[in-house]
Amino acid sequence: MERFLFAGCWQGTIEEGLLIMVEAKKTAGKTTTKKPATKKAAAKKAAPKKDTSEKRTARAQKAAPLKAGATKAAATKKDTTGDFKDRALTKAKSAASQGKERTGNAIENLSRMIEDSAKTIDDNVGEKYGNYARSAADAVSSFAEKLNGKEIDDMVEDARGFVRKSPAVAIGAAAVVGFLVSRLIKSGMDDRDA
Repeated sequence: MERFLFAGCWQGTIEEGLLIMVEAKKTAGKTTTKKPATKKAAAKKAAPKKDTSEKRTARAQKAAPLKAGATKAAATKKDTTGDFKDRALTKAKSAASQGKERTGNAIENLSRMIEDSAKTIDDNVGEKYGNYARSAADAVSSFAEKLNGKEIDDMVEDARGFVRKSPAVAIGAAAVVGFLVSRLIKSGMDDRDA
């Protein structure tokens, strides 16, 4: 809907501009076209041109509403663009916050599952391996706490700093993540086809 409102504000301005262009073409069409040069034409001196400042002033007066309309439309476009940008930024931050919260909860659940399975590992494999599972659960839990404790903006700055420090690792990680996501999508599509 906003797109159509924006187009409507240009309609009058475009019509005025077209009228001015048609008038300019009419006056330009009245000038004579040059013929191929001959010896007689070279012998004649060119007549001094008449002052066209009156014509320029008339054109400028006709173009003034067009210029004002364009300025107004540009200002409206800047306001509209700013509004879209603000709304998009707000939605993106909201979605990122929800994703961060879900991820933190999932990691906490993973930590609890590892902690719960440590007792079973103690009984089946040995206490040494159970301690490994407990330390892994503690590490996962501390990561979840760090994740939940940081704001989205801080996480973005941390990611930017990491990319600046080691861009090769960041590109490699992005490639691996892209590969994994594509595999997940393909496997999801294969399940639907079956």
